[in-house]
Amino acid sequence: MRNRGSLKIRLLIGVAIALFALVKYCSSSETNTYTGKTQHISISKKQEIAIGLSSAPQMTQQHGGLYPSKKYQDLVDNIGKKLLKNSIANKTGYPFDFHLLKDEKTINAFALPGGQVFITFALFSKLKNEDQLAGVLGHEIGHVIGRHSAARMAKQDLTQGLLSGASVGFDPSTTEGMAAIANVVNMKYGRDDELESDDLGVKLMIDAGYNPESLIGVMEILKQAAGPNRTPEFQSTHPDPENRVEKIKEAIRKYRK
Repeated sequence: MRNRGSLKIRLLIGVAIALFALVKYCSSSETNTYTGKTQHISISKKQEIAIGLSSAPQMTQQHGGLYPSKKYQDLVDNIGKKLLKNSIANKTGYPFDFHLLKDEKTINAFALPGGQVFITFALFSKLKNEDQLAGVLGHEIGHVIGRHSAARMAKQDLTQGLLSGASVGFDPSTTEGMAAIANVVNMKYGRDDELESDDLGVKLMIDAGYNPESLIGVMEILKQAAGPNRTPEFQSTHPDPENRVEKIKEAIRKYRK
């Protein structure tokens, strides 16, 4: 009887933890003013900006610091500012800042919450023209406008709450199964974020006078960098570059009308 009573109490506690996480997540729903997309966001824009600013020095250090060329940094800054000018990004209130990292091995670009945008020299050096650079920066600006990091934090809080509830109220095998499902769900959202950022990047490029087809060239660079043994799309949070190209072409047709 004691074991049954203890199991019942654990189950009730586990359900309560899971329900609390679910209610908290559902109550955080809001519409993104700039994309029209309904999202679950648990932090304010001020908090996003603070997170980005506080994390920027550490991210810079992890990639060997800033690239020691004022000429190249100025180029990144100027293209970034041109993308922002007269665009929806300029109306968000995010203090965008662009950083060229010294890392010459890691082909990457990324954005922190609140407007901190980074590109490694490894990727920068492979770009063939300013339009491709505009495509990379436009894509990262899209992540900020889309508030993808903030939405991801809310999803991770939900996932953690559900898993905590499962670990209290159920057996370990059930928890493992829920964790696997959560990973698949979060992976899907990661891919959707990338495609939305491609879409927003194309719009920013067109509005700023850059050639959006150049973003397709960036996809080719990423494909080559990944090599023949790249992770299959179903195992990756990023869509395959070949699949992204089709979506980019759709966005170009949409925004050129």
